[in-house]
Amino acid sequence: MSEMRQIILDTETTGLEANQNHRIIEIGCVELVSRRPTGRHFHRYLNPERDIDEGALEVHGITRARLESEPKFGEIAAELIEFLRGTELIIHNAAFDVGFLDAEFARLPGESVTVTSLCAVVDSWALARQMHPGQRNSLDALCKRYNVDNSGRELHGALLDAQLLGEVYLAMTGGQVALRLGESGATRNGEEILTARPLVRPAVPLCVISATPEEELAHQAFLDLIGKSSKGCCLWQQIDAAAAATGV
Repeated sequence: MSEMRQIILDTETTGLEANQNHRIIEIGCVELVSRRPTGRHFHRYLNPERDIDEGALEVHGITRARLESEPKFGEIAAELIEFLRGTELIIHNAAFDVGFLDAEFARLPGESVTVTSLCAVVDSWALARQMHPGQRNSLDALCKRYNVDNSGRELHGALLDAQLLGEVYLAMTGGQVALRLGESGATRNGEEILTARPLVRPAVPLCVISATPEEELAHQAFLDLIGKSSKGCCLWQQIDAAAAATGV
């Protein structure tokens, strides 16, 4: 059976609307294989060839002057496509990032490419809303909920946010690993190796407390009261009668 390859992806942009010619200025991706970090990541700053909205600048702090010497999207597109092809993308509020990526792909010459033609997409924000309805499910809120250290996140950054989202996503879906660069201290060919950090649960035996005879009598009296009030429609009594009849 082939191993599952997942990419945690985040972008920073010049503004909020891809259909108003706003552009991607940073892409950060972290690779997982079989839910384990491999140490591979894709990170690029990009020259957007346009000004950056003040509101966006307040979020990520990346100025146009900082990006003047960076490559344009078309110069890194082939490498990005190869990195993403055939994977499962994990994105927080996926519609936003996918919309911007598709808009960038649409500007390229040649055959049209879309994110969903390259890979599957999982929206971790939608997943979090299903798991925690009525609660705040921003990346910062989820970091707090799952005890993921985001103390270094003074401003948004695509690679840092992808690393944080990776930890949150794995914690939400059944396990936790350390994704941030430099956490392991080990290196290979001068590059940091990202290592797994198991989710530690205290070895406390499950405590089972049985009802006392007095509590059982009180419970039965309460069921009798429900049965009388509902004219014999007490579900618990029906289940007990069925179990007694079948010997279960």
